[in-house]
Amino acid sequence: MLRHALGKTLRFVGYTVQYGCIAHCAFEYLGGIVVCSGPSMEPTIQNSDIVFSENLSRHFYCIRKGDIVIVKSPNDPKSNICKRVIGLEGDKVCTSNPSDFLKSHSYVPKGHVWLEGDNLRNSTDSRCYGPVPYGLIRGRICLKIWPLNDFGFLRASPNGHRFLDD
Repeated sequence: MLRHALGKTLRFVGYTVQYGCIAHCAFEYLGGIVVCSGPSMEPTIQNSDIVFSENLSRHFYCIRKGDIVIVKSPNDPKSNICKRVIGLEGDKVCTSNPSDFLKSHSYVPKGHVWLEGDNLRNSTDSRCYGPVPYGLIRGRICLKIWPLNDFGFLRASPNGHRFLDD
């Protein structure tokens, strides 16, 4: 009797570990569902929108300018932020706010990206904390799931004029 119960328990633990490992790999390497909060990505992503974030792009270094990414916050490693990639390493970016009369520019250092929210007037982003290491990128948002009337691929940046090409 005890042997039977112990065998069942060990099988249950074994299956739990197996499925836990499969789930971990799926969420780490394939992607997952993310609930976005805050106004920094409006109008593209509204507060409480639900999106799908795929993680393969970051592993294969396929992040491009214009992509919206989930990143470990440079200010608080326990939280994630959602921002748009404005510049990749070596790119010249405008580091000043849109309202500044004199515009300042800088180059994104090797191994970093420049991130900005679509709502430039209400976003804490690279203009505040500088370039972000590529290693902090968790995934690339590719699809809006909720609300259903907005289901589909994300639209282009309303601030496309901030992308500088040299």
